[in-house]
Amino acid sequence: MSTEPQASPELLKLRNEIDSLDRQLLSLVNQRAHVAEQVGELKKQEGTAFFRPDRVAQVIEKIKSNNPGPLKGAHVAAIWREIMSACLALESPQRVAVLGPEGTFTEEAAVQYFGGAADFLYCNTFEEVFHATAAGSAQYGVVGVENSTEGVVNRTLDMFRNTPCHIVGEVSLLIRHHLLRSTNTLEGIEVVAAHPQALAQCHAWLSKHLPHAERRPVESNAEGARLAAQNPTWAGISSERAAQQFGLHIVSHAIQDDAYNRTRFAIICLPHTLATPAPTGKDCTSLVISVPNRPGAVHDLLVPLKKHGVSMTRFESRPARTGQWEYYFYIDLEGHPAQPHVAQALQELQALSAFYKVLGTYPVPA
Repeated sequence: MSTEPQASPELLKLRNEIDSLDRQLLSLVNQRAHVAEQVGELKKQEGTAFFRPDRVAQVIEKIKSNNPGPLKGAHVAAIWREIMSACLALESPQRVAVLGPEGTFTEEAAVQYFGGAADFLYCNTFEEVFHATAAGSAQYGVVGVENSTEGVVNRTLDMFRNTPCHIVGEVSLLIRHHLLRSTNTLEGIEVVAAHPQALAQCHAWLSKHLPHAERRPVESNAEGARLAAQNPTWAGISSERAAQQFGLHIVSHAIQDDAYNRTRFAIICLPHTLATPAPTGKDCTSLVISVPNRPGAVHDLLVPLKKHGVSMTRFESRPARTGQWEYYFYIDLEGHPAQPHVAQALQELQALSAFYKVLGTYPVPA
């Protein structure tokens, strides 16, 4: 029997007002969905892309600028992204390959970009994400590129070089690693299972609090959480989303060594799925190049950038595995090839390179 006190007339009046507003909101959202279905039919006839991230960004930015409050702009943006995602699912559900199982940070990044109505294809590795996207099993893929603590994800860089997919977007996610377990205690933990990057990002905490526990690398943090749910002496390092997914306790919150730990995720697809986005004024161009192994070759790469005033935001090297001490260089540049100074710099870089490939040009998230 309920012991809830009887609501006052004033509270009942406000609740009725909220119910009335909810009905109006539901009606308007469904009206929007009907119009979205008509847009989908036109896109089918015209053969244009269903998912347009630039259009999503424009709509959300307009909504935020028109928001009078008291809702915060970020919260309004999240609401509208989900509305647009649900409407897009009526036009054409977007199939997105992510690192699985459910509950990974990669899935969280995908939800942030595509909304929760996307159809997620869960893969065991980032290599599988690339293969699924390149083969057409998924229209888009989401892969981890770089962590603010541990640096680049080397295998992802290698895959970029050998895939027909290109980068069309980016998500920067604040990473909060939690220690998850089936019982709410640190006692008796024998194994901590997580992705190698997460184990590295939590090294100091694990050394202090669980010095004798084995650190078991697995394909994803969510996989570590899944294993922890099956074994009472195991713990996983993963997200709050994974804790909910697998019914685990958060034994310790935010155990990452860096309080501002962030990971960059790239959105990839085949060029015929979505072409290079138009310039926004705040764009990044990613490329991979190699140069002949001779003195001053790397210095020569920097000359066109300085000459044309193009800023370089990332420079990574990976061995070419030829046995000749040759390297591939992964470079991020500020700007878009549609800008003349960027185009000129890229043209000169290509002339200097033994291998040259633009991995993608895409808007940089605010």
